[in-house]
Amino acid sequence: MKKFWRNFLIVLSLVLLSAGVSYLTVSKLSDRLIRPIEQQSINQVEQPLRLVKAEVVPAIETDFTRAANQTVHAVVHIASKTMRSVGSSGPLDIFEYFFGYRDYNQTPKPQTGYGSGVIISADGYIVTNNHVIEGADEISVTLNDRRNYQAKVIGTDPSTDIALIKIEEKGLSYITFGNSDELKVGEWVLAVGNPLNLTSTVTAGIVSAKGRNIGILRGNNQNRAQRDKSYSNLSIESFIQTDAAVNPGNSGGALVNTRGELVGINTAIISSSNAFSGYSFAVPVSIVKKVVTDIKEYGSVQRAILGVDISDITPELSKEKKIDVTEGVYVHAVGERSGALDAGVKEGDIVIAVDGEKVTRAAELQEKISRYRPGDKVRLTVLRDKKELNMNVVLRNLQGSTAIVKEAGIEVLGAAFNELSANEKRQLNISYGIRVGGLTEGKLKEAGVRKGFIILKVNDQRIESVADFEKIVRDVQKNAGFGEAALFIVGIYPSGKVAYYAIDLTQ
Repeated sequence: MKKFWRNFLIVLSLVLLSAGVSYLTVSKLSDRLIRPIEQQSINQVEQPLRLVKAEVVPAIETDFTRAANQTVHAVVHIASKTMRSVGSSGPLDIFEYFFGYRDYNQTPKPQTGYGSGVIISADGYIVTNNHVIEGADEISVTLNDRRNYQAKVIGTDPSTDIALIKIEEKGLSYITFGNSDELKVGEWVLAVGNPLNLTSTVTAGIVSAKGRNIGILRGNNQNRAQRDKSYSNLSIESFIQTDAAVNPGNSGGALVNTRGELVGINTAIISSSNAFSGYSFAVPVSIVKKVVTDIKEYGSVQRAILGVDISDITPELSKEKKIDVTEGVYVHAVGERSGALDAGVKEGDIVIAVDGEKVTRAAELQEKISRYRPGDKVRLTVLRDKKELNMNVVLRNLQGSTAIVKEAGIEVLGAAFNELSANEKRQLNISYGIRVGGLTEGKLKEAGVRKGFIILKVNDQRIESVADFEKIVRDVQKNAGFGEAALFIVGIYPSGKVAYYAIDLTQ
């Protein structure tokens, strides 16, 4: 028993001794670890406290339901039908003329294109793109509630790709004009239209850029005019670029801001696949308003010009002309009988402002001048020899005058026209054309046209009926303000003599 207790005490002593050694060891190590941490914490607390000011901006409203609901009922679907004859539409059919009438069965085949339009007044005025309705024989407009109407063309402007049409109705929903000048890059916008025949489609995006010139209107012959043996491009491209999804069928639709105001007419996309691939382009409403007002008031657009050939300042041009500024519009030439010439503008001047508003590119200058009419005065600021000069320019039309050009009507020709019967066509060895049935004082008589003359083609277009002829005359008259108001007529007399006439409708 004594041996047991002795062994027990020995084991207990060893346990206590081990516990004591362990406690001392842990205590020493803890002191060594904790002191530096405590010291570090103390040092951190003792450092001066610095607060960074954060600017907190309220989030921009991104609920587009109100703007969408305001506008979707005022955007329409447009179907434009064109009747195309199967027969040749080339130059005068010389073989037909010499070898006789060919009674081909030239049944016209309809071709239909689709687009969008924007109702801008309760009584049925609709803005769309010119390319949506150009050359159409029939224009059908379908509202968002599926009501359908036939529309008539009030006027067109190929230089801006804007057209005005009208349906006969009252009390329609419409979109009010906004201010495209106030749009900022990065601002939210909505594109409303009928892409791929999907009616009443709304997409959202931001304004990616302003004043974009992408060259899509440059190739149109109606957008060029000869001036002093050089050619000046008359197209106005100062597009609003957005990343809102736009596809074929959106052309002529609305670009609106978050308040539901019209700020542009969707016109084009840049794509290799003919479908949306990132960017779309809209005509700013600042241009649209001017075009619509002119068409309503005068029947055609009143185009005012400075009378200069211009371009952007590129690195190549800067090097060639030793230009030390990067912004502005370079003047390559000044036309005769132009307002710019009379005001003192010279070749080599750099336009930097119009009426005190800065311009950095040619597209911006064209867009600003497009808001004026012949006879209006603008203050031009130019750089010449590194000095700023201010000049007051009276804008003119392409004919070099300040007159307003109004649509005159077909009456100015001073003639009556008759359609030919099938028997008369066979006797004359032709398959189309109309006859000049009578003449009074007017453009045709002045040009030397005689009674009985058979009009076969006008401006390289076959004349199948009197309606065809009248339509071409009206279209030409609408371009009277753009230097394109001429009729080039090809025809024959009953004797077989072929004759050619040029009729100037600008005078």
